[in-house]
Amino acid sequence: MSERTIVVISAGLSNPSSTRMLADRLATATARNAQVNVRFVELRDHAKDIANNFVTGFPSPELDEVLEAVRGADGLIAITPIFQASYSGLFKSFFDVLDKEALAGKPVVIGATGGSARHSLALEHAMRPMFAYLHAVVAPTSVYAASEDWATGGDSTLADRVERAAGELAALVEQRPAVQAPDPFEEPVPFEQLLAQQQN
Repeated sequence: MSERTIVVISAGLSNPSSTRMLADRLATATARNAQVNVRFVELRDHAKDIANNFVTGFPSPELDEVLEAVRGADGLIAITPIFQASYSGLFKSFFDVLDKEALAGKPVVIGATGGSARHSLALEHAMRPMFAYLHAVVAPTSVYAASEDWATGGDSTLADRVERAAGELAALVEQRPAVQAPDPFEEPVPFEQLLAQQQN
């Protein structure tokens, strides 16, 4: 089977961050289970462009390239820190500027990090419904990492969840037809039509 592409979205704000650490673990485990190319996207690097997109209605060239990578990916790993019992504003904003059909049918593993295990429910009451609304195919296993998981170097329970989620994502990606790159010779969409779509 041809090699597929996984895009990893990390909404961590610090560098390094536990959010990126969890993203790395999930990406590495997925690559052990399937032939995939992995691309990492740190949302903090695009925060200004995401905010400007809300104001102007158009992405910068850099942000547009990231959005196109997500549209063309065969699968997605999406990790956010938990703030106020939900995903971060930066995380939500990124998916708000992504067009509504970009994730339709696309396999996604969701994960989150936080200071306490109490916040793990945010995966099920906030993140999973958001991706269901976007018509993504969300893997059954979600992964939450609390501060104590990193204090012990990542306990075996976290490692087990990472492996299970990565295996589920790999299986979902391999079951799905490969995403086709857009035809560069396809007739372009008229500007008036693009503008009307932005206004709707």
